[in-house]
Amino acid sequence: MNALPDPVEEIRTAAETACARGRPLVTLTYAQSLDGSISHRADAPLALSGPETKLLTHRLRAAHGAILVGVGTVLADDPKLTARRVGGPHPLPVVLDSHLRTPPTARVLRHPRGCVIAAAEDAPPENEAALRAQGAEVVRLPHSAEGVSLPALLSWLYETTVCSLMVEGGRRVLTAFLKAGLADWALLTIVPYFVGGVPAIGPLPARVPQPESVEAFPGLTPDWQMMRLGRDLVVWGRVSS
Repeated sequence: MNALPDPVEEIRTAAETACARGRPLVTLTYAQSLDGSISHRADAPLALSGPETKLLTHRLRAAHGAILVGVGTVLADDPKLTARRVGGPHPLPVVLDSHLRTPPTARVLRHPRGCVIAAAEDAPPENEAALRAQGAEVVRLPHSAEGVSLPALLSWLYETTVCSLMVEGGRRVLTAFLKAGLADWALLTIVPYFVGGVPAIGPLPARVPQPESVEAFPGLTPDWQMMRLGRDLVVWGRVSS
């Protein structure tokens, strides 16, 4: 019997190549329902992945140098962002938080590797002091129309020797990386349920003239792969521009 393909090792190898060319490799990863929902309501978490794909997610975390979520995910889910299910190594957690809304009680601030909060240059200084008091490293970066400048953040991570970044969401952050053309790989877990909730990806920039083919939008390259893992379907591959 042939062994199942291993997306973690594929992405780990790709990260080594990306670092050699001067920037971290970016992997988008999230779980969604059959209708493309990542939660039922924007302000409440919804457990989607089965036990097997949860384990895969932690293996993927352990294979990346850093892991990024938006402050909305911190406020709604209060994640730990560790690779505890596989015993580590743990990725460095990064919270994209333009206005420093991360609460000082957030569990990610007690991460074994500390926590980086990526904020805009004009974020409130009193909020920064409260987060630094909890051990967070606050990094102020240029502002863009989407919030914190993603190219500036990737440059800062590379300068701190991070070769790979796993982006777990939420919706606004995932969409921003696709809009900016900064996603290198994607790994999606699709669970066999209809939720009718919050879509995983927001609207992408309008194109003129209106495209007649889906190939005009970002997607996976033709060598993408998939496998069933427990009750879920896992799809992964390189992202085409």
